[in-house]
Amino acid sequence: MHADLSRSTFRPERHYSAVISQQGRVQLDADANEQAAIELHRVRTLAADLIGRHGAPRDAAGFRIQYVGGKHDIDTLNIYGGRYYVDGILCDADRTAPGVPVPDEGAADDDAEAATPPAFWTYWDQPDGFRDPERPGDRLPSPAQVPFVVYLKVWERVVTAAEDPALREVALGSAMPDTAARAKVVWQVLPLTLTALGIEESDPSKEQVSEKFTQWALGQSAPSAYLAARAERPDRADEDPCLVKPDARYRGPENQLYRVEVHNGGPAGDATFKWSRENGSVVFPVDELDGTWVQLAGFGQDDKLDLDVGDQVEFTDTAYASRLEALPLLRVEELDLPGRRVRLSAEPEPGVGRLPHLHPFLRRWDHRAGTRRQGRSAGLPGGAVRVAEGEWLPLEDGVEVYFAKGGTYRTGDHWIVPARTATGSVEWPTNDARKPLLQAPTGIARHFAPLALVKGEDAPVDLRLVFAPLGYGVPAADEAALAAEALAAEEEYAAETTQDAPAEPRSQTTPEAETAVEGDK
Repeated sequence: MHADLSRSTFRPERHYSAVISQQGRVQLDADANEQAAIELHRVRTLAADLIGRHGAPRDAAGFRIQYVGGKHDIDTLNIYGGRYYVDGILCDADRTAPGVPVPDEGAADDDAEAATPPAFWTYWDQPDGFRDPERPGDRLPSPAQVPFVVYLKVWERVVTAAEDPALREVALGSAMPDTAARAKVVWQVLPLTLTALGIEESDPSKEQVSEKFTQWALGQSAPSAYLAARAERPDRADEDPCLVKPDARYRGPENQLYRVEVHNGGPAGDATFKWSRENGSVVFPVDELDGTWVQLAGFGQDDKLDLDVGDQVEFTDTAYASRLEALPLLRVEELDLPGRRVRLSAEPEPGVGRLPHLHPFLRRWDHRAGTRRQGRSAGLPGGAVRVAEGEWLPLEDGVEVYFAKGGTYRTGDHWIVPARTATGSVEWPTNDARKPLLQAPTGIARHFAPLALVKGEDAPVDLRLVFAPLGYGVPAADEAALAAEALAAEEEYAAETTQDAPAEPRSQTTPEAETAVEGDK
């Protein structure tokens, strides 16, 4: 997550159940964040264990799909409200009412009625989908590709005050930074062709589609790229100012949280990455865009969190942040400090950052064009660094990363590397021989669930699962019920008493002996 963090300490394999605060100690963001992560992990694991990979409450099942063919318009889907759980993550498709406005002066109070919210979202206006009818890749499959599957994609991202100004406490003043970010569950309803699932039949069964989708989802969720990190003493470390101890491998003057993030996905030959020493958290809200000039709401709080000529920046907004699509990185060419403006190396992509309600912003990245000896990449295709597998790639100040061979990279996947001046090194898992271990990405964790199989204008085949509540009503304790319970208890007691009563002793003599005894009498 692109947040200003010291580090991320939650590790599910450690099986910690709580963070215990101690008196008189310094409070760190990592401790509070780990407690939140522990609780989320516990709740979502419990929900997934009880519900399964996905499912909805029977009486509030959400994400029912209705296909609407575009006879005079473009095809769409209706996404009905309710709740659905995917790998224990709650997804809510309900739409909130807009509220009741204050009536105009002189108007009757009964005229101020709240508008009823629609019962469904559509494929084109779903809150985090940001589909564009003008883009052919966003449209639903053509009639030639029917039937197709509609599925739910779920992931989580961070939202800061740059995207949601309401997170900032205005009482602190504009000179103070925002206090905290928010994690947001992003759900998107998307189409998937049967060919992508490996189904050749034109009319597959519900069970076959569900089975194939499960296999596809597991492949999409599994990590396919691995990275290791280390800190090595730079060759020219003796020429640097003695800001840290001479034998330090990490030579940075401050503690940092490096973020290495995949920019363009694909195989190693096509993939690129970008990196930030501030976990990608340095952002600047945009007030206006005029060609290559961008007017900002303000600059950074200090030199460390500011912009400079030569910086690589990502011009994006809420829509593209949710689409997980790579945009060309742009170079800062000129600064106009009094006017709070920067000139970029090129005009941003059309359709990005032009709508104020999508909160456009610049995100700074810290790689620059240069030489490998300086800890920088010699070339920046699209503004990012090309992935080179099987070799150590320097970032800066002795920090190096290594991409394992044979990886397939996905835009947005990332690793975080804490660097500490106290140790002169980075925090990264190692084996007994102190060799760095290859690690899967820290994120993004993607989750998937099938919703419907669309076969045309008819009602789609529902692929959702539902579960019933565990609770049930207590039977009424009326007089008849109490009398029946008392009678049943008496009968049970009588049966037990009969079974426990001693039986009459049986004669141990023969019938002839008993007859002789009777004759003597």
